[in-house]
Amino acid sequence: MPLMEPIIAPSILAADFSRLGEEVSNVLRAGADMIHFDVMDNHYVPNLSVGPLVLQSLRKAGMNDPVDVHLMVKPVDRLVEEFLTSQPTYISVHPEATEHLHRTLAMIRAGDAKAGLVLNPATPLEVLEEVLDSIDLVLIMSVNPGFGGQSFIPSSLTKLARVKSIIDQADHEIRLQIDGGIKPSNIGAAAAAGADTFVAGTAIFASPDYAATISEMRQQITLATQV
Repeated sequence: MPLMEPIIAPSILAADFSRLGEEVSNVLRAGADMIHFDVMDNHYVPNLSVGPLVLQSLRKAGMNDPVDVHLMVKPVDRLVEEFLTSQPTYISVHPEATEHLHRTLAMIRAGDAKAGLVLNPATPLEVLEEVLDSIDLVLIMSVNPGFGGQSFIPSSLTKLARVKSIIDQADHEIRLQIDGGIKPSNIGAAAAAGADTFVAGTAIFASPDYAATISEMRQQITLATQV
């Protein structure tokens, strides 16, 4: 597969929720490619975050940019259906959160979104090989899901490289996303290991200059992937 243009997707989990619409507008103007929604249910993961109404509200306010929905919920199918009404670009699910993974992935694609598979730090890769034809994105969690601001797990780089070798065998484009502790100092290593889509929350939203941080991230990606 040819090298894909990198995508930087700030996670609104780290945004100021008292002015979320403004935060989303600002980070997009600063150069972000896609907005990442971390959806948590205090059941599959020990935290509670946003639901479909938040995305619906942003869409009604005129936000038409790409959105990447990461569902950390169990059961997952009902929320897949609800988020599909707001036209996300991707919806990603954990295999542990559904009894019938093929059916869930098919539901996402049937709703005109791209389907993503999320692999936690301890999730084996065998599940990926079983659904390779049914997905458009693989999300490697480089922290344990549930909370923002965690430290990057270094072994995630090895997992990225292994997943990259698997998805390169597919006959369609599959993006490789990394999420958890991503910042300018390690984004290059993630890119070198094969990632092309980068979720960053605290590193962007806690920085004093969103545009400068995103620009630095792009520079590090370019340096790491130059042939």
